[in-house]
Amino acid sequence: MSSSRMPWRTRAATAVLAVLAGIGASAVPGPALAAPPPENSRQTVTYHGYRIEVPADWQVVDLAENPRACLRFDRPAVYIGEPADQNDCPARVVGRTAGIVVEPITARSAGQATAATARTQRGKATAPSAASDNDTIRIAVEDAGVLVTAAHTPATESVVRRVLGSAKLTADARRTELPGAAQQSAATPLAAAGPQPGSYLGKGFDACTAPSQAAMNAWQASSPYSAVGVYISGSFRGCAQPNLTASWVTNQTNNGWRLFPIDVGRQAPCTSYSLKMSADPATAKSQGVTAAAGAITAASNLGIPAGSAIYSDIEAYTSTASCKAAVLSYLSGWTERLHSSGYLSGFYSSAASGIKDAASEYNNSAYTRVDHLFYAWWNGAADTNTGTYVPATYWSNHQRIHQYVGEVTESYGGYSINIDRDYLDVGTGTPPPPTCTGVNLNFTSYTTVQSGSTGDRVKAAQCLLKAAGYDPGAPDGIFGPATTTAAKNFQTSRGLTADGVVGPKTWTALLSHGSTPTIQNGSTGEAVTRLQRALTAALGRTIGIDGDFGPGTDQGVRDYQSSRGLSVDGVVGPATWGALQAGK
Repeated sequence: MSSSRMPWRTRAATAVLAVLAGIGASAVPGPALAAPPPENSRQTVTYHGYRIEVPADWQVVDLAENPRACLRFDRPAVYIGEPADQNDCPARVVGRTAGIVVEPITARSAGQATAATARTQRGKATAPSAASDNDTIRIAVEDAGVLVTAAHTPATESVVRRVLGSAKLTADARRTELPGAAQQSAATPLAAAGPQPGSYLGKGFDACTAPSQAAMNAWQASSPYSAVGVYISGSFRGCAQPNLTASWVTNQTNNGWRLFPIDVGRQAPCTSYSLKMSADPATAKSQGVTAAAGAITAASNLGIPAGSAIYSDIEAYTSTASCKAAVLSYLSGWTERLHSSGYLSGFYSSAASGIKDAASEYNNSAYTRVDHLFYAWWNGAADTNTGTYVPATYWSNHQRIHQYVGEVTESYGGYSINIDRDYLDVGTGTPPPPTCTGVNLNFTSYTTVQSGSTGDRVKAAQCLLKAAGYDPGAPDGIFGPATTTAAKNFQTSRGLTADGVVGPKTWTALLSHGSTPTIQNGSTGEAVTRLQRALTAALGRTIGIDGDFGPGTDQGVRDYQSSRGLSVDGVVGPATWGALQAGK
């Protein structure tokens, strides 16, 4: 169970605090970090003609001398050389400070390149403006033939960028370009063999770093496992992922492996971790949305398609009412954002804390329920029984993964990996469409809202945009840049002027979005309610919104049909729905 994880978590948390204290990331204000450290507090690291200056207290690991070294980011280190097929990583490393991997550009390493990977200009050693994706900066320094992966946290990003900015080329540098296939894969990644993990009943394992292809082949031939948990994203991932590429995903799924993707992001506010979600539920929910967006990008880069489940890893915590509210709010934002892009949401935690808290609010509509549970209960039983932590009727439709043994080393075919053992009972599913439960959508008029607007109509527009698949972030009633972008994208999809202004035409299209059953005088239900709202926006006059297709609605339909050149019969069929959903 989760308590048996404490030695690893305690060491990781202690390392995080000690390291941050050592490099000053927590105690020193941001501007001070930009100043170069004294000469005696730096050390020079050179590999393949690529030279950087790093803090003197960072560990330097030469992978040629230590081929089984674990590339871990929970303590500051520089790793140089090509990672080996086997490593000595513990099953789980939660937490991150800072770390850099400098490896040669090869066909394998080039597979890590994505659209966010920076490529230095000829004769340069660094790309100071390189984007950070999931708190990771990746630079292809082709003039030295190296791929540089730099992991950081929000607190240590300036330290890492300072190190990258110190890079120079020596006379030993030899140029190796990224293979053309790698550049192409950054734009069009290979695809997994269907949504992951899909439908599967049986044993699996998770490991801190995705095993090499050779190890996966050996384990497939002789281990009892057919599913593997992989850490695809999150600002708090502790291990590097030199093997995890779109090609790796394609190869494993084509070979019959099932993948369960994991994100390690912000932790509960009542823990000692250095990266925590806010104790304010609204802020925590927004942070969950941001985490999910990063996970979706990572999944897309790896070719893990919509329909897959992605599991948010929130480690054990001592629950309080406020901590539980923050965690479940974070998971609500996580789930809603995943659903808006067609992914299923999963939640990993200790059965005794996070999972128990989620179960206690299973029917609370204030929170958006996750689709899958992935729970740590180290009782040695390969099943999906949740004991007293979760009622048997909750998440009972092939929605469970049980991590039943933790941190054991197993060997198959000559390859040893430290793993957690898992038992899966999972099935494919369709994310429920985003809804606007709790947000008022009924107004006597739908006045124009745009950048700078605030209030309930803005919140309604935001919710409707999200329900249509154009996510403006958490509906907060403030029409900011994200809402403008979402509105423009929606307008483009409907053939409307993409100005980001939600006026009568955009309101009409948003309010009518959804199913299009034929309805007429005497009909009732949700489709009638949507129709009444859309007519109010389209006609510029109030149509009673009650879900009952009566005389007032009938007249409104006829007036709309007449003014739009449609057959005037009072029946809302494909032609009338089509006009409404096009914003006419």
